[in-house]
Amino acid sequence: MKLVRYGVPGAEKPGLIDSAGELRDLSLFIADIDQYALGRVGLQRLASVDPATLPKVEGNPRFGAPVAHVGKMICVGMNYADHAAETGAPVPEQPVLFMKATSAIMGPNDDVVIPRGSTRTDWEVELGVVIGDVARDVTVENALAHVAGYLVVNDVSEREFQFEHGGQWVKGKSCDTFGPLGPWLVTADEVANPQNLNLWLEVNGHRHQTGNTRTMVFGVAQLVSYISRYMTLMPGDVISTGTPAGVGLGLKPPTYLRPGDVIELGIDGLGRQRQQVHAHPADQGGAR
Repeated sequence: MKLVRYGVPGAEKPGLIDSAGELRDLSLFIADIDQYALGRVGLQRLASVDPATLPKVEGNPRFGAPVAHVGKMICVGMNYADHAAETGAPVPEQPVLFMKATSAIMGPNDDVVIPRGSTRTDWEVELGVVIGDVARDVTVENALAHVAGYLVVNDVSEREFQFEHGGQWVKGKSCDTFGPLGPWLVTADEVANPQNLNLWLEVNGHRHQTGNTRTMVFGVAQLVSYISRYMTLMPGDVISTGTPAGVGLGLKPPTYLRPGDVIELGIDGLGRQRQQVHAHPADQGGAR
C-alpha cells in the first residue's frame, strides 16, 4: 500500500494511492496514519480494504508528511562511505546517531525556509524507515518484522549550526522545514529489498546525488537492531538512514542552498519530492 496524508497543514486526512494512481480517502476506516494504523493489526485491517470502495479525492490536494504524530526521528550519520570521504570523516565502526526535532517535519513539497542568518543550508536525500511494531533490543534477523514501511526523506542541514555551534549535530538538523517526508509511505510488503533502492537529488535541475542503498555501511536491519538496543522504537518512529555523496558540503568549492532554488529528489518506488527554497523573513528578502 501507498499511504498518504492530504489536505491543509494541521488538518490532513488519511488516504491511499490505488493501483491506478488515484488518491482515495481512508477517513471512514481510520482517523489518521499514526501509531494505531501502523502496527501489525492496523496494517492488516487496511490491507483488507478494497480501494475501489473508497471515495476518490478530486483535484490535486497538498500532501502532508505521511506519518502523523511522529514520536521521534532518529538519523544516521556517515552511513555511506563515499559521503564520509567527501566530508573528510572516517567510515564509522558503529552507527553514528543523532536526533532531528519532530517540529522540523513537513510535507514533501512544502517550502524549505533557510534559517535566520544561515549561509550553509544543505541537502541530503535519504531512505526513511517507519517503525510498525514496538522494537526493543531486537535481533538483526528479526528487525525487519518491526518495520511498517519506507519513505523519502530530505535531511535538510545547516552546516555552520551543525559543526561550529558546539555540542551535537541536532542544532544543524532541526530547524523548521528541515524534515520533508513522503510523498507516501510504502508498506514493507511492497519493498522487496530495502538494500537495493536507487536514490537521487537535484538542485535547479542539476544532479548532485546518485546512489543506491546497497552501499550503506549499516543496512536497515542492522540499524533497527542497533538503535533498539539503546532506545525503544515505537510505532510511527522514523529512522533516516544516511545520505550518499554529493551534498553541498562536499562540493569544491562547497555550494549551499539560496532563496529561489528548487530541490527535487526521489527513491525508486517511493516517490519524489519537490521543494522551493525561501529566505527567512528576517533576512531582508534573502540578501546574504
